[in-house]
Amino acid sequence: MRSWIWTLILFAAAVALALVLRDHGGNVLIVAQPWRIELSLSLAVVLALVAFLALHWLLRALNWLGTSPGRLRAWRGRRAQKRDVELLERGWINVLEGRYVQAEKDLSNLLSRTRSADRKVLAGLSAARALHLLGETARRDQVLRLAQEGAGQDSRLRQAVDTVTAEMYLDQNRAEEALALLEPMQDASSRFLHGTRLLLRAHRQLGHADRVYELTRLLLRRSAIDETQARQFIRESTAQRLAEVEESGWSAVWGNLSADERLDPDVALAGAQARSRLGHPAESARILEAALDRHLDDRLLRLYAQCDAAQAGQRIGHAELWLRSNPDHPGLLAALGQLCLAAQLWGQGEHYLERSLALRADTHIHALLGNLHDALGHPDQALRNWRLACQAADAEIPTVNRLLPAADTRGDPHFNETDDATPVEPAPPAPHAASGVYVQDETDTDALPVSAPAPEAPTVTPTASGSASSEDEYFDTAPIPGVDMSQTSDGGARK
Repeated sequence: MRSWIWTLILFAAAVALALVLRDHGGNVLIVAQPWRIELSLSLAVVLALVAFLALHWLLRALNWLGTSPGRLRAWRGRRAQKRDVELLERGWINVLEGRYVQAEKDLSNLLSRTRSADRKVLAGLSAARALHLLGETARRDQVLRLAQEGAGQDSRLRQAVDTVTAEMYLDQNRAEEALALLEPMQDASSRFLHGTRLLLRAHRQLGHADRVYELTRLLLRRSAIDETQARQFIRESTAQRLAEVEESGWSAVWGNLSADERLDPDVALAGAQARSRLGHPAESARILEAALDRHLDDRLLRLYAQCDAAQAGQRIGHAELWLRSNPDHPGLLAALGQLCLAAQLWGQGEHYLERSLALRADTHIHALLGNLHDALGHPDQALRNWRLACQAADAEIPTVNRLLPAADTRGDPHFNETDDATPVEPAPPAPHAASGVYVQDETDTDALPVSAPAPEAPTVTPTASGSASSEDEYFDTAPIPGVDMSQTSDGGARK
């Protein structure tokens, strides 16, 4: 449509010019010795316009010829840029589709051919990602070095390289190296949210509970982390901080928690254990009671039941209030039974434990019943419950229906050591017969067995000094473990 409008305008201009020139029939005289040129006015105007147009196009042609090298370079640059973009797009599509080998090939080709620093860094990081997913860490580190060199002194590109490198290090649990790259990028405003998330991940791997808590709070305020995941991180880090807290730092840790977070079972358990460890059992009970009012957790109930007799009565009163609304809670019944044992209310404790045992077979309940019967002087029932506790814990306890024979300790050099640690010579080897004794001949170093004397007059062979050796006296009088002396030649008369 625009071309038709311009065509009409040109026709109108031509008609107007023709009308004007028809009314002006003058001549134009051009004198250039020795020539004298006379033209009509209309022809002179037309020739002037043609000359102007010809000169204009001539100048443009000369300019085009003069700028041809620049235009050729620009064309080559556009062609190279188009090729680089195609390789980069194809490589990233292959990465996203999981074809890492082809992606690495295209991106490495782009890395070696491109002259753009931005595309060199992007290609290097993309190829490093593909190699990382292929598990080729050596080649990945080499490509990352090339990307780092391509970034030069550009802070933006260097941050990109450091961020991608740190994320790959975190995938390999190399948290300390990742932390060294991420810490310089963490500013006070924390606008770099992805880096903050990676920093949180690094501190979690290193177990830095304080930093995990601070960074999680920061990301939660900026809505840069899932709320459920943030609550989990806060719960884990708070429990770890409470496990290591001292009296001077208790207020800072516990006071920074919201009311809802203090009622979390994990946080309440860690807080109660901390207060009990620091010597404040009453505060520990209050923390547990607040959390148990919200939800009866077995771990909290078991810790709540661990107290001395002075606090047992008050805790029984709280537990009985919970029992009114939860009469069939096995953990609560077991806790009440344990509290009754602490208060020495044996009958009521047995009643609660038996009710809990009827609802759930538990190692803890069997062990408490065993302790109860042991305190009451019922060893058979106590042993039975302890065995059931072991069975409930999937422990294989062999049944022993007979007494084991006494161990042979004659070869143990430490069995007869005196109180003053006087060394005792090892016993000689066992005799060949149950009634045999050893006699040491002064002319022979070997001990030979001889027949035993008559039962009525037991004698021993004297040595050259006229006294019996300690070994002969021991083996002549001591019974031999595991041997029925009634079946020996002396009829068991030896005492």
